[in-house]
Amino acid sequence: MAGADGDDSLYPIAVLIDELRNEDVQLRLNSIKKLSTIALALGVERTRTELLPFLTDTIYDEDEVLLALAEQLGSFTTLVGGPEFVHCLLPPLESLATVEETVVRDKAVESLRKISHEHSPVDLEAHFVPLVKRLASGDWFTSRTSACGLFSVCYPRVSSTVKAEIRQHFRNLCSDDTPMVRRAAASKLGEFAKVLELEYVKNDIIPLFTNLASDEQDSVRLLAVEACVSIAQLLPEEDLEALVMPTLRQATEDKSWRVRYMVADKFSELQKAVGPEITKNDLVPAFQNLLKDCEAEVRAAGAHKVKEFCENLPADGREAIIMNHILPYVKELVSDSNQHVKSALASVIMGLSTILGKDNTIEHLLPLFLAQLKDECPEVRLNIISNLDCVNEVIGIRQLSQSLLPAIVELAEDTKWRVRLAIIEYMPLLAGQLGVEFFDEKLNSLCMAWLVDHVYAIREAATNNLMKLVEKFGAEWAQNTIVPKVLAMANDPNYLHRMTTLFCVNALSEACGKEITTKLMLPIVLKMAVDQVANVRFNVAKSLQRIGPVLDSKYVFLLGPVLSKIPFGLFRYFCNLRKTYLIGSTRVIYFVAESGCPAKSCSDRLHV
Repeated sequence: MAGADGDDSLYPIAVLIDELRNEDVQLRLNSIKKLSTIALALGVERTRTELLPFLTDTIYDEDEVLLALAEQLGSFTTLVGGPEFVHCLLPPLESLATVEETVVRDKAVESLRKISHEHSPVDLEAHFVPLVKRLASGDWFTSRTSACGLFSVCYPRVSSTVKAEIRQHFRNLCSDDTPMVRRAAASKLGEFAKVLELEYVKNDIIPLFTNLASDEQDSVRLLAVEACVSIAQLLPEEDLEALVMPTLRQATEDKSWRVRYMVADKFSELQKAVGPEITKNDLVPAFQNLLKDCEAEVRAAGAHKVKEFCENLPADGREAIIMNHILPYVKELVSDSNQHVKSALASVIMGLSTILGKDNTIEHLLPLFLAQLKDECPEVRLNIISNLDCVNEVIGIRQLSQSLLPAIVELAEDTKWRVRLAIIEYMPLLAGQLGVEFFDEKLNSLCMAWLVDHVYAIREAATNNLMKLVEKFGAEWAQNTIVPKVLAMANDPNYLHRMTTLFCVNALSEACGKEITTKLMLPIVLKMAVDQVANVRFNVAKSLQRIGPVLDSKYVFLLGPVLSKIPFGLFRYFCNLRKTYLIGSTRVIYFVAESGCPAKSCSDRLHV
């Protein structure tokens, strides 16, 4: 390399050039990521005169490399000499803003927007605005799409003459022949409107908004709906009816479901933007249409907005509007044929109870809650159970237990084991909603009954359920309520139930802690080591391995006589616990203290 024989200061740029030309993409990528270090070594002048021109001339690389370059250049201001020279970064970023790959262009636009704020007003008009104009009038659609994201950052800081030129360029892009350009313009319409003077919002933006909302491409029309929110927030309320509402009504009935979906998705924002009067007169009927739309995706988006829409209704007539105009449609959605619609509704419907009050909740909403609680879709049931606290606050725990709890208990005892399994999975969540006292009174016995279910999957899930309950309610609650019942199962005549005791010990030992495990659980486990059923003894060995790390490290146990019935092959389970010895023909396991010191004599050992 030339730099190796001459000036050593040329070496960093030589390394960069060599790595950028390397066939290995990763080397080129690493080189780009070191640009700031190399620029620092070169100094600000050589960075401007050598490094940046080189980068501008070599933008032909893999997209991954170009993406890293576009990101790096956004933070290069100090490395080129500060705001006075920030315009030197524009040529490479302009080239990056025209490449084919979308993510590279977007990152280049992001960096351009970032450094635009570091330009002085004079430099902005002299350097940045001409760049925007070049991009906006470029031959390739890629440059024109990039230009759409740059108008709003330069418009507020330029002269009136330049502002007029910028508005004209944006108008041209909004009517561009290429749909991708119109999409980009539509996506930035609301952002551009926010920096315009009000008269130009009315005279320029509204016609553009109307045209884009009637575009032949639904991908353009749906982006116009998004811009509608920003535009409506800028206009006085008296102008909304004439300038915005005709287009919005048209969008709610658009032939494309994607446009209607966007309306439903942005409905709460639109509602806040247009105000209470227009909401009552126009948006309520529009919302009804969305809730009964022929496309499930639109109904689901509308269902998800039910609570928020009702909350934002004017307070004086809120209850009447909900009861007469919204609730009838909500009742139909409860039995919708699409599970995503029902799930979306179930995630918000409980929130209506706080809006409608106790009497309306009991009379009108509880039947809907019960219907969804019995729905065949697990996600619907989960969404209802996970929001029970909303109803609890309104109607009280007693009323809740009389209405919804019987349905939960019924599902918990369903003949189909998969239904029972679903309810078990929701139980920790339900317990947190209802509180420890109510849980002990109404649901504790149910959780214990699952431990002796005839299906193994239910017993396994019930064991995990107990662990989560202990984590929620604490070790003291477990010691008084759960542990005695679990350990009593060790004497059950059915060996499967005795094994469940061991599974519970495995699950609860860590949650209950060292003291409860050592004093209450360990003796029962050791007692079960001489069980008549080999499978039980097998699981005793596994349980001792599992609870070993939890036990008090000061204890040293000699278990030889007790464990003599456990097959020798199972001893490998204990090797991970402490230290294993064989004395003659007797199989002995010492649980040695954490210090690693073995017991010195039999007097140091506790015989079991």
